[in-house]
Amino acid sequence: MMDWTDRHCRVFHRRLNPNLRLFTEMVTAKAVLFGDQERLLGYSAEEHPLVLQLGGSDPSELAKASKIAAEWGYDEVNLNCGCPSDRVQGGSFGAVLMREPTLVGECLAAMGEGGLPVTLKCRIGVDEQDPEPALDAVADAAVRAGVTFIWVHARKAWLQGLSPAQNRTVPPLDYGRVERLHERLSSKVCIGLNGGLSDVNSIDYACRATDGAMIGRAAYQRPGVLVTLAGLQGAASFAHRTAVARSMADYADNWMGAGGRLANVTRHMLGLFHGEPGARDWRRTLTEEARLPEATPDLIVHAVDAVEAAAARRAIVATAA
Repeated sequence: MMDWTDRHCRVFHRRLNPNLRLFTEMVTAKAVLFGDQERLLGYSAEEHPLVLQLGGSDPSELAKASKIAAEWGYDEVNLNCGCPSDRVQGGSFGAVLMREPTLVGECLAAMGEGGLPVTLKCRIGVDEQDPEPALDAVADAAVRAGVTFIWVHARKAWLQGLSPAQNRTVPPLDYGRVERLHERLSSKVCIGLNGGLSDVNSIDYACRATDGAMIGRAAYQRPGVLVTLAGLQGAASFAHRTAVARSMADYADNWMGAGGRLANVTRHMLGLFHGEPGARDWRRTLTEEARLPEATPDLIVHAVDAVEAAAARRAIVATAA
């Protein structure tokens, strides 16, 4: 997710759950070729397996960007054909590519020249397209290009009239369409489900109905779901989350030693204790105080201490009751 799943977010999520396959923000092929590669492509070794998600519609540029991804040690490259933002449409890539399955196939085949596995993220269609032939056309082109996985956001994208935020909620979900694609292509390629997966039950459904679940905002806004997916609940979940939060203080110390800011790290951790005692103070501390020039990684430690104290007070009250 652009501006969200940066390297700090990915380290945080990896520590919460070691079994994830992490995706970068979408990075345009042009940016990879001509931009600051360290800023755009840099990551920590613990993030593996890690997928570089690319945006673009020029097969030659995507091929070169994929080769660079291989040189940087990424495990996979993914072509984004699902983002509906105006900026992406203006560059003739993202969801607008749902209208050009032949070009999608050419882009994916070119990306394969980099030597990494290639995957696709797409919608079930855009605008007035019929999702049955529209999705089939793009998926079949992807299969011919040799992709290993197709991730489908089970909503149309409306390129005119809806904002990117509305495109995540207004068009109705059609999981059945993705399931039909999975049934048709299961012998040729893996199909995964994305869109509206907001809790463990819906994620479990996606994994049973298809070959996997891709989760975005739910994991970002309530990262505790990643801990639940790792098999931890109750006291074990709380202990793991507090341990990870404390470990992020050491990570932040290293990042600040390299010239970074504390808020670069803490902004991704706000939802860690969602719905629990002390969550509001946790969010306030990381939102407001982490931005101060004098803030240090000890701020994270003190904020965790406060959350643990709030949990202890709740336990005492519960025992007394």
